[in-house]
Amino acid sequence: KQIAGLYNHVVKTKKFLLSLEGSLYLNEKRGTMHSLISMLRGDPVGTYVEILRILREEKIINKKLLDEPDIQSSNYYISILSEFRLLLEKSRIIQSAEPFLEGYKVGDRTVYKKFFSADITPDFIFTRLMSKVPTDGRELDRYIIEDGTDVTIFEKTDDIKHLYFLSPPEFKISEDKYELLDMAKKVLIEHKPKAEEFVDPDKMRSTFFNIGKDMLLELAERQGLELSFRELQELTSILVRNTVGFGLLEVLLHDDKVQDITINGPIGQTPVFIVHQDYDECVTNIIPSSEDAESWATKFRLISGRPLDEANPVLDTELIVPGARARVAIVSRPLNPWGLAYALRRHRDQPWTLSLFVKNRMINPLAAGLMSFLIDGARTMLIAGTRSSGKTSFLAATLVEVMRKYRIITMEDTLELPVDALRELGYNIQPMKVRSAITGGENEMEASEGIRTSLRMGDSALIVGEIRSMEARALYEAMRIGALANVVAGTIHGDSPYGVYDRVVNDLGVPKTSFKATDIIVVCNPVRSSDGLSKWRRVMQITEVRKKWEDDPLRENGFVDLMKYDTREDTLKPTEELLNGDSDVLKSIASNVGEWVGNWDAVWDNILLRAKMKELLINYSEKTKNKDILEARFVIASNDQFHRISNKVKKDVGSLEPRRILFEWEEWLKKMIKMKKV
Repeated sequence: KQIAGLYNHVVKTKKFLLSLEGSLYLNEKRGTMHSLISMLRGDPVGTYVEILRILREEKIINKKLLDEPDIQSSNYYISILSEFRLLLEKSRIIQSAEPFLEGYKVGDRTVYKKFFSADITPDFIFTRLMSKVPTDGRELDRYIIEDGTDVTIFEKTDDIKHLYFLSPPEFKISEDKYELLDMAKKVLIEHKPKAEEFVDPDKMRSTFFNIGKDMLLELAERQGLELSFRELQELTSILVRNTVGFGLLEVLLHDDKVQDITINGPIGQTPVFIVHQDYDECVTNIIPSSEDAESWATKFRLISGRPLDEANPVLDTELIVPGARARVAIVSRPLNPWGLAYALRRHRDQPWTLSLFVKNRMINPLAAGLMSFLIDGARTMLIAGTRSSGKTSFLAATLVEVMRKYRIITMEDTLELPVDALRELGYNIQPMKVRSAITGGENEMEASEGIRTSLRMGDSALIVGEIRSMEARALYEAMRIGALANVVAGTIHGDSPYGVYDRVVNDLGVPKTSFKATDIIVVCNPVRSSDGLSKWRRVMQITEVRKKWEDDPLRENGFVDLMKYDTREDTLKPTEELLNGDSDVLKSIASNVGEWVGNWDAVWDNILLRAKMKELLINYSEKTKNKDILEARFVIASNDQFHRISNKVKKDVGSLEPRRILFEWEEWLKKMIKMKKV
C-alpha cells in the first residue's frame, strides 16, 4: 500500500516528471526519471539503490559544471532525487531491506525473500497456504513436528479464535526442487492406481514411494542437481503425500496436539478449522481447493468400500496414514448445499492409558484404581458422554487394563479403537467391522448380527465402539446370558446415568429389566472455564446400577454414585457409599474371591494399591522425565508384573498383602528404569 501510494504521488506531482520548461539539461534527465518511476512499481528496492547511484554521479557532475543555468538545473535534479529517496526511506519495505543492501545488484530479487513469502502454492499442490503472518498477532507458542513442519500459534485481536499457522516442508524448499517435484508429479500422475490397490493403502504408498524416489533421482541427474539421501527422502515424502496421499491434511494429522479437523463448504473459500489440545478452537492458514476435496472423496470411497453420492450423501470411514489415525465423516449434496464437507477426529498414535488420564487430570489416581479393579472384576460398563467428551479414548484405556491372557473382540462401524497397536503389543484381539448405523451399506453385516456372531466365538471380552441403534438389544442379550465371562463395555451418548437409561430403554427399545445387566456407567463431559474460552475433559461420575428397582431407577435409587466430580477442587471425590463399602457391584466382585468375601477392608486396600501404582508411574515419569513410562507398552508390562507379584505374595504369605505387593512392584519399576527398559 505504501509503495502504491508513493507511485500515485510521484506520477501526479509534476516536479518529479521534470517538466520544467526551457532547461535542456533537465530534458536529458527526464528519460532517467521516467525509468525510475516505472521501476518503482515492480522493484522498489532496485529503484532505491538506483536513485542512490544516480545521486552520487550527479553530485560529482555538479561540481564540474561551469554554466550557471546547468548548475541550477543540476541542483534542482539533485533536490528531486533526494526527495524521492527520502520518500522511499520512509516506507517499511526499504527499512526492512536496508540491512541487506550491501553488494546488492539491481534486478536481484532474493532480497524480497528476506521479508516476503509467497501467497501462492507450488505448481504441484492445489491447496493454498496463506503465508502472511498477522501483523497485529501475538505469538503464543511455536514448535516443530516430526517431519520438519513449523507450527506457530497466534492470538488475533480481531478474532476470538487463535490462528494455527503452518509452514510445511513443501513451502521451504528451493526453486530447483520445486521444478523437480513438479516434473515428477506430472510423470507419476500418469499412473492411476487401480481400485484394488486402495484396499491396502500402506502397500500402495510403499510402492509409490520407491517409484517416486527412483524417478526423482533420475530427474535430478538430468537437471544436474545433487541430492543427499536426506533431501531425497524428504522430496519423495512430499511427492507421495501430494499424489496418492492426502496433502496438507496429512501434515495436520502429524501434529499430535491436533484433535479435530473441520473443512466446511464451500471448499476453496473457507480455511480449515481445528481443535488444538492446548488452544481449543483455532483457524488455520490452509485453504484447500475443490480439486483436493474431490480427490479426497474418491480416495475415501475406495478405501472404505462405501458409497458417497446424491443417494448416499454421508460417508463414515477411517483414515490411516504413517504416524496418524483419524475417524472421518463426509457430507455432500443434497444434504450439504455447498457440496463436500469433512470432519476428522484424530486418534492418538498409541493407546491411552489410565495413568495418562491421571496426568491430564481427567481422573485421579483413586478413580484409576477403581476402574482397574472393576475391569479385573469382569463387570459390564458403559462409557457415556456428550460429543467430543473423550468416551472412545477412555474406552481404549480400559482395554489396556484387560490382561493380555484374555481374548478381546471389538465391534465398530468405523475403526477408532487402537486394535493394531494392541495386537502389536501382544494382545489376543479380533476386530469386527459392521454396517454403519448412519450410512448403511448392503455389503456389511448389521451390528446386532455381529454381536450375536461374537457369542459363537468363544469366551472373550466384548468391546462395542459405539452403541447407536438396534444393536443395543443384542448387546444386552450378550450381557444377560453371561456368555461373556469377562468385561463387556461400550460407549454411548448421554450426559448422566439417567440420560443413558432413557436413551437405551426409550430410544433404542431395550426392556427395562435388561438394562439391569449394566453394572457401571462412567460419565465423561467437558468442563468449561468461566470466561468460556477454555475447556477440559473430565470424568464427572462413576455410577453403579443396582438391580432392586422395578420402574424408574432414578426414583427408586437404582443409580448409586461411587465417585462424583467436585467442581471447586477439580477432581473426583469418593462418595460415602464407596468409602463405607455400600456397593453391590464391588460386593459381587468380592464374592468371587475367597479372602475378599465379607472383608471390605481387603477390597478397599486392593483398590488403594492399584491407585498408588498409577500414582507411582506418574511420579517416576516426572522424576526421570521419561514419558514412555505412562505409555501403553510399559503400563501393560507393569500390570502383568502386578498380577505376577500378587500371585507370588499370595502363595508366600497366604493373602494379598498390599504393602509387600507395592514394595516388590516398585522395586521392579526401579529396576526397569535403571536398566533403561522403558
